[in-house]
Amino acid sequence: MEKSWKTIIEPFRIKCVEPLGFTTEVEREKVLRDADYNVFAIPADKVLIDFLTDSGTSAMSAEQWAALMRGDESYAGARSFFVFERTVRDLTGYRHVLPVHQGRAAERILMGIVCGPGKTVLANSHFDTTRANVEASGAVAVDLPVAEALQFDTPAPFKGDMDTRALEAHIRKIGPENIPMVIMTLTNNSLGGQPVSMRNLREVSEIARHYRIPLILDVARFAENAFFIKLREPGFSRRSVREIAREIFSYASGCMMSAKKDALVNIGGFLALNDSAWVAKCREALILTEGFPTYGGLAGRDLEAMAQGLEEVLDEHYLTYRLRSVEYLGNGLRRAGVSIVEPPGGHAVYVDVKRFLPHIPPARYPAQALVCELYRTAGIRAVEIGSLMFGRRDNGDFVAAPMELVRLAVPRRVYTQSHIDFVIEVFADIAQRAASLRGLVVLEAPQRLAHFTAKLAPEPV
Repeated sequence: MEKSWKTIIEPFRIKCVEPLGFTTEVEREKVLRDADYNVFAIPADKVLIDFLTDSGTSAMSAEQWAALMRGDESYAGARSFFVFERTVRDLTGYRHVLPVHQGRAAERILMGIVCGPGKTVLANSHFDTTRANVEASGAVAVDLPVAEALQFDTPAPFKGDMDTRALEAHIRKIGPENIPMVIMTLTNNSLGGQPVSMRNLREVSEIARHYRIPLILDVARFAENAFFIKLREPGFSRRSVREIAREIFSYASGCMMSAKKDALVNIGGFLALNDSAWVAKCREALILTEGFPTYGGLAGRDLEAMAQGLEEVLDEHYLTYRLRSVEYLGNGLRRAGVSIVEPPGGHAVYVDVKRFLPHIPPARYPAQALVCELYRTAGIRAVEIGSLMFGRRDNGDFVAAPMELVRLAVPRRVYTQSHIDFVIEVFADIAQRAASLRGLVVLEAPQRLAHFTAKLAPEPV
């Protein structure tokens, strides 16, 4: 039997490098002020370690760069589209494949077609753009996570699952005719990057099928979810990740994907569906806003790179490195006295800021305060998943989000172990003076997706 080693090694060699953005603390203070304490407004060359997102930030492989050169840039019927279509069909089993420039375009098209006023979409958890596109159509987005999903300090293998009792109760209460779809997000990004079990997916599928409601998967991180199933769910350890992924797709009517995650590319996405009537309407909307259906707002080279990435992401050496690297970060933060969502997710570690900064109330955006302190201390950029992203105003009254998290989304194939060790060291420094951190106030913010463009300031002393 092959010996199992403790040390994580990257399953690749590095042949191209890019300089990091070193700055001084004085410079970072000014950058924060100029950005109105919103790290989305910080120029990337002023960031040292960028954990803002794992979306579109992957390092592409030599084979993907080679695929770019094979791109057919014909407006209609490009060979690159058929390479891409064949790859997606083989993986998912869905009949119709529509490329789009990124995941939120797929969301916008699908929600615009099937949602609307009087409709409700049920999910294990909607992420920010998914919820925004549901609500922009006039529909209501309802999250039905299992109870343990919100017990951040208690490990469980599949905290991304949906509460099936709550699902059936909501269907009966609302009426299946008012529910255009049920969404399962794999992995569950909003609540810690936690995986969904095959058992739960199968049960949700059976309920949806019983009530004749389409089940749609958000599969931005399908390979990571499939590998968690292989590692954690009985009966799957001897099956390949590709086989597990195919079973995942078999339980749904279609999927939306931001290929900027598990397809290991910098731009791209797709809708894959079986319903011909839905596809006809989606294709019409696609032509109106994205482009002809065989390019969908992308270059042919992007389609080629996506197809190659969808093959590479199923490599179990890569997935072992990926999950263990994120786990390594989580273990280091835990040792440094930082409260995290347990266990670490597949693409990110989530700091539980309610426990880490209990003295800052939700109305003062504690997670955003930690995001700013990370940048001020060492130029690390992360993202808030809390009351800035998901809080709201109800008749003028502030309604806090159920969680106050900071997501450290680790780009794929980008950083080495020494970068992660540096991040752990920075957190240990902040943990020693956590009680001195102050909250923030919002000066200006739009109604939807406020976290992208909100302007904030430190709360008055």
